[in-house]
Amino acid sequence: RPGSTERLLEGLRDRGARATFFLIGEQVQIYPELVQMIGAEGHQVGNHTWGHVSLQDLDTAKALAEVERTDVLLQKILGPGAYWVRPPYGRVDKSVLQQLSVPVIKWSVDPRDWESRNTQAVVDAVMETVTDGSIILLHDIYETSVEAALELIDLLEPQGYRFVTVEQLLRIKGIEPQAGTAYRYA
Repeated sequence: RPGSTERLLEGLRDRGARATFFLIGEQVQIYPELVQMIGAEGHQVGNHTWGHVSLQDLDTAKALAEVERTDVLLQKILGPGAYWVRPPYGRVDKSVLQQLSVPVIKWSVDPRDWESRNTQAVVDAVMETVTDGSIILLHDIYETSVEAALELIDLLEPQGYRFVTVEQLLRIKGIEPQAGTAYRYA
């Protein structure tokens, strides 16, 4: 949603932090200017399929079409690039995974922000489980998640954590990302 995403972008900018935004094609189509803003501000843009369907519930051709349709639109808006994939619900079968031409990103910290929609609950859940190299899953469609993300940066940076894109995180940790490989942490 534009309002909460713009608020997150502002907070990230103010803190000098970076993030990875996995975008749903249907939403990219509606908000291309917001997608351009995300990319222009140095954040990684990734592919979260066209319609946020479980790739594991589709046959391989349909699953790949969900990714391809979004990839084509991202290329049109942002230009050529490798738009890494985060499968909805973290579900993707091996046959689809092997045919993807980019890395697949999952997560190691899931505070279930979509369920609680409670800023403090999200902050507490992340603080209990975050470690060096964690990939934290949050959804910027919820104001509570945006507030939690910014609060987490303020709490964790003094402890030595840096907020970078997933691609940067993997490279910092000496991991050379491979196409068709799923990563949960670095």
